[in-house]
Amino acid sequence: MSKLEAFILGLIQGLTEFIPISSTGHLFLGRALFGLKEAGLFLDTMLHIGTLIAVLVIYKDELLTIIKKPFGKLSMLLVVGTIPAVIVGLLFSSLFDSISKTGITLGWEFLFTGFILWMAESVKKGRKRMEDLGYFDAFFIGSFQALAIFPAVSRSGLTIAAGLFRKLDRETAAYFSFLLSIPAIAGGIVLEFGDILSGNVEAVSFGSLMVATISSALFGYLAVVWMIRFLKQKSLKLFAYYVWALGFIVLALQFLEIL
Repeated sequence: MSKLEAFILGLIQGLTEFIPISSTGHLFLGRALFGLKEAGLFLDTMLHIGTLIAVLVIYKDELLTIIKKPFGKLSMLLVVGTIPAVIVGLLFSSLFDSISKTGITLGWEFLFTGFILWMAESVKKGRKRMEDLGYFDAFFIGSFQALAIFPAVSRSGLTIAAGLFRKLDRETAAYFSFLLSIPAIAGGIVLEFGDILSGNVEAVSFGSLMVATISSALFGYLAVVWMIRFLKQKSLKLFAYYVWALGFIVLALQFLEIL
């Protein structure tokens, strides 16, 4: 893998992890473009570390609050919000791993993401702020996050949409979505390191790994900042149009056996 390819994959991961269009789905397409059906588990891990660094830098104050008050409301909201994804991951991880490798449902998952984004913009706007967020709200949002175990279902898209369904205001929905990504990404990294230690890893040059990680962190940071500003003024329907178009293209390419 060249450093340019590593940079582009990092850019894709960083942007699409937090912009609601699915990072895993776009990485699958990026690898297909480069002829890299399997880019390497170690590279996947470093890409996720990059996005984790980005969100930790942005929410460092919240992280310090969690460390100081591990049983405070914010900590407990994140725990409750993470439970559904943990349950689904433990019960169905092998099934979803096989789906991710083939990408057979990729097009339909993009279409599903677009549908949820569209529906979220069709509900009456809410005004609940972070201080109004309850544990049922967190569990509801976390249940949508659990659906993102499918490769082209956007984690950020579904959690932001779920927040809007629970009458959170737009900024708070994005804020909690990105906070909730911290345990989700960190948990995925832990699982990936488990596979790496078992020897299930492909060789990638150190230089390419560093380029991919830095690229992922940089563009992840920019994506979070941009997304929060975007949601204050713009509609999620713009992303719905995009993933719908992409979904139909993927289905057509799969039908023609090009992808």
